[in-house]
Amino acid sequence: MAASELIQEDDDIQPHVEVNVTTMNPLGSPVNGTVTHLASSPPPPDGAKRQAGSRTGSLLKQNQLIQSLSRGLRKHCDYVKIAMPEEPADRLPKEWWKTGVAFLYAVFNLLFTTVIITIVHERVPDKSVSPPLPDKFFDYVDRVPWAFNVTEVNGLVLVGLWLVQWLLLEHKSIVGRRCFFLIGTLYMYRCVTMYVTTLPVPGKHMVCAPKLYNDSTAKVWRILRLISGGGLSLTGSHMMCGDFLYSGHTVMCTLSYLFIKEYSPRWMWWYHWFCWVLSASGVVCILIAHDHYSIDVLVGYIATTRMFWWYHTMANTHALRRAPSNFLLRTWWSPIFNFLERNVQTPVPIVFSWPVSLPSFCRPRYRMVEVGRDE
Repeated sequence: MAASELIQEDDDIQPHVEVNVTTMNPLGSPVNGTVTHLASSPPPPDGAKRQAGSRTGSLLKQNQLIQSLSRGLRKHCDYVKIAMPEEPADRLPKEWWKTGVAFLYAVFNLLFTTVIITIVHERVPDKSVSPPLPDKFFDYVDRVPWAFNVTEVNGLVLVGLWLVQWLLLEHKSIVGRRCFFLIGTLYMYRCVTMYVTTLPVPGKHMVCAPKLYNDSTAKVWRILRLISGGGLSLTGSHMMCGDFLYSGHTVMCTLSYLFIKEYSPRWMWWYHWFCWVLSASGVVCILIAHDHYSIDVLVGYIATTRMFWWYHTMANTHALRRAPSNFLLRTWWSPIFNFLERNVQTPVPIVFSWPVSLPSFCRPRYRMVEVGRDE
């Protein structure tokens, strides 16, 4: 009995073995863990090789499936194409031919003004029949004979400064056609106001040339003389009366200053103040000389400033050109504005450049200086 019990106890005893097993997660990274189980012997090496090969095959099949799905998605995917507006190559085109058209427009109206002055001169009433109209400024300020010469000198200086500044501008073609259009339009308005209402002379000191009546040849020579002298009293070419409403000298002094200030850097405040003094003193001297009524100067100033501000508001604010609520589109000159400014897509920057190109032997040295300044 003792022997059989010992044999039975030996049969009930089983060995306890601990084995470290390394498993692979679905993504292929090994996970080490310790598993405790009852086993009689470790797995054979051939089975491990077969298991690794099966895992590699499953990964390849998964990659192929992903690639086939991505190709199918690309093939059947509906793309939405968003059309982006193309930027124009040049937002500030020169278009010198448009500047030439505006120049001819200004020249025509300036020449037409001399014709109207000659016609109106024949209709001016005699001083003995129609004395000067009462003017409040003349009641308080006595006449200064040399004041009108100051006006013309100041006007010539302002026009000369603006001409030099315009020649140095990079975008002189755009600025030039704006200036020519405004000059032509303002003098066309002046022709209308002079012709529809002829005012008597503002002072008995004024000496008017004799009337020619039906002598057409003498009138032509008078027009040519007025053109050759630039319509200035300094040159002795302007001896006619009747061109009072409104003042052409006020137009030129005011318009020159507005363009000088608009197309020069803001840091040149001293230059702006100097030109403003020239312009303001020139306009005031017109009244001090008693060569124009106060209404002539006032209407000339209002017409010049409003035309300048309206035009540049339209030119610098691109959204206003198509806005249905923009009442400036109802002006008669709106089609002309669209013709001149159609391709100008941005406000004109204040950039200066030499009006003529430098000689070839000066260009390398100039480039070296320019690079040094940028650095």
